[in-house]
Amino acid sequence: MTNHKTSNSNSNSNSNGMKIIETDLADVKVIEPQVFNDDRGFFYESFQAERYLQALNINKPFVQSNVSQSKRGVLRGLHFQRQQPQGKLISVTRGSIFDVAVDLRKDSNSFGKWLGVELSAENKRQIWIPEGFAHGFVTLSELADVEYKCTDYYAPQHEVCLLWNDPDLAIDWPIKDPILSTKDTLGLTLEELVLKGLIFKGEMSKDLVL
Repeated sequence: MTNHKTSNSNSNSNSNGMKIIETDLADVKVIEPQVFNDDRGFFYESFQAERYLQALNINKPFVQSNVSQSKRGVLRGLHFQRQQPQGKLISVTRGSIFDVAVDLRKDSNSFGKWLGVELSAENKRQIWIPEGFAHGFVTLSELADVEYKCTDYYAPQHEVCLLWNDPDLAIDWPIKDPILSTKDTLGLTLEELVLKGLIFKGEMSKDLVL
């Protein structure tokens, strides 16, 4: 399977200076907000509903916002919900992470491919990962505070974990011996997800095939 890191080849800016960067995974976008700096510090819009909905083609409102803090080397993921799938807008307010999305859309040309991008408080980048993808990250700094807005509510009864080091995915994680939860060590490989029918089918507004 083909591996990908962030592609900056196609980007566009809207009227407020926010830059949308296309990636090698269709519908996954990297966002660079316009930042205003002066001797007092900085200011930028981290979210504006109408602008983000239009720029990212989001068809659901964000209904939940989460914040996690992780130590260096902690890897969380790769998670998705087999029902009530979530689109996620992810940013970092302290430290830095390597953020990963894996395409689990059965009918996608990039099914089974991954994308990795560094998000940090310094670069102020965000990544939009729509429904149909598994998501995870590993912490690169001593501490990282990660915020992610979600288009559906957390439903632990529907959560599935894709194995972070599935050899068929061959994700190029920058940390080779991460700190994992017990749940994440028990993740399923992509082949196992396919055999169990735990992949997305058709339009992402629909639930997963079970």
